[in-house]
Amino acid sequence: MSVGVLLMTHEAVGQALISAAHHVLPKLPLQVEAVEVPPQADPDVMRTLTAKHARALDQGDGVLVLADLYGATPCNIGLSLGALGVRLRCVSGLNLPMLLRVLNYAERPLDELAEIAASGGRGGIFIDHA
Repeated sequence: MSVGVLLMTHEAVGQALISAAHHVLPKLPLQVEAVEVPPQADPDVMRTLTAKHARALDQGDGVLVLADLYGATPCNIGLSLGALGVRLRCVSGLNLPMLLRVLNYAERPLDELAEIAASGGRGGIFIDHA
């Protein structure tokens, strides 16, 4: 089983998270790519570009889209890929714990990875009790 992972983010966020993930896991167990949407980007052009990335990532088990901010352009583009025939699940609120949790459960199917992503993202947030 091999789900592709597509990070949909604002500029510089996606590549920074991939770089940080490589620091923790030098060999990533899943194929991970980032599409970073510049501020003045045409959403239709970005949707076409993103669909190409998503199709390349899908080896038959689907694509997990991890978006940085629900309702923002990168997330909306990611969500729109389903209408273009890409089998995907989308989880927003992307953070490093979310990405690492997904990579640590690389053998799981798409639907389960979406739940794991959400759990990992929430579980990586702590408030000090000073």
